[in-house]
Amino acid sequence: MPLADTLPGSGDATCIRRSGTAPKLVDRSENWLVRAPGDLERVEACFSGTAFAPHRHDVYAIGTTLKGVQSFDYRGSTRFSQAGQLVVLHPDELHDGRAGDDAAFRYRTAYITPAVIQEVLAGRTLPFVEDGVSSDPRLRRAISALLEDYSRPLAKLEQQDAVYDLTMALQAVSGVVRPIKKVNRTAAIYARNYIEASIDRNFSLGDLERVTRHDRWQLSRDFRAMFGTSPYRYLIARRLERARRMMLAGCATAATAHACGFSDQSHFGRSFKKTYGLTPNAWLRATAGTHNRSISAGGRRTP
Repeated sequence: MPLADTLPGSGDATCIRRSGTAPKLVDRSENWLVRAPGDLERVEACFSGTAFAPHRHDVYAIGTTLKGVQSFDYRGSTRFSQAGQLVVLHPDELHDGRAGDDAAFRYRTAYITPAVIQEVLAGRTLPFVEDGVSSDPRLRRAISALLEDYSRPLAKLEQQDAVYDLTMALQAVSGVVRPIKKVNRTAAIYARNYIEASIDRNFSLGDLERVTRHDRWQLSRDFRAMFGTSPYRYLIARRLERARRMMLAGCATAATAHACGFSDQSHFGRSFKKTYGLTPNAWLRATAGTHNRSISAGGRRTP
C-alpha cells in the first residue's frame, strides 16, 4: 500500500501545544514544517505556491509526496511527484521546490548523511537515482520503514536496519555502484572528524593536509567521493545545523550568526538560503510552534 494511503490527514485545522501555552488551532492551509522526534532528521511539511529557492544540501533527501503535486527543477529538468510517489535527491545537487498546481502539497522526507550510506556500502560509490522521482516498490518499502511511524523516535537497531535496507534499495535502483578507486578513506574520515570538532573556527585545506598527512587536493577529491560534498560545504552544513537549534531555542539571528562562525548576518542568511531554500526567518516561521507536534498512528496531529 502506498505510504500516502496509510497517512490520512483530514480536517482543516490541527491543535498545536506550545510550551507553557494552551493548545492553539492553526489553519492547515498555512505553510508549515515539523520535525519528527529522534536523532534521524525526518520532516513533514506542507507548502503552497513557491516553497523553496534553489539550494543544495549535503545529505540524501528521500521522501514521499502525501498530497498534491510536488514540483521541482533538478538536473536540468522540471520534475513532478504526485501523491504516493517518491522523491530522491542526491547530495550536493541543486534543486528548488513548489506546488505543481494551485493546491498545496504535503510530503515527508528523511535526510540521510552520505557517511551513513558509506558505512553500509564499505567504500563503493554513492548510489544515484538520476530522475529524482520514483515509484519503485523496493524504495517504497525501504523509505516506509523510516517514515510511517512518525510519532516516536526510531529505536537505534530499527533505524540501522531501515537505513541498511534503504541503501540496498538505492543501490538496486541506481544500478551503478562500483568500488571507489584510489581513495584514502582513512584520511577522508579523519578530515570529516576534524571538521566536526572545529566548526567554531576557521581553517584551510592546508590545515586538513597537515592533520591527515594527505595531499590537500587529493584529500578534497577523496572527501567528495566519500561524503558527496566538499569539505567547505560540509563545514557550513554543520554550522547551520547548530544555528537551527539555536534559533529554535530563541536566539536572535545576529547572535546566532556570530556564535556559529559566520562573518556577519548577511553571510549567515545567504548560506542558510543556499542550503535550505528559505531565509532563516521564513524557516523559523514555518517551524515555530510546530517542531514539538506529534502524529498518532492514525495520522492525525495531536497536541
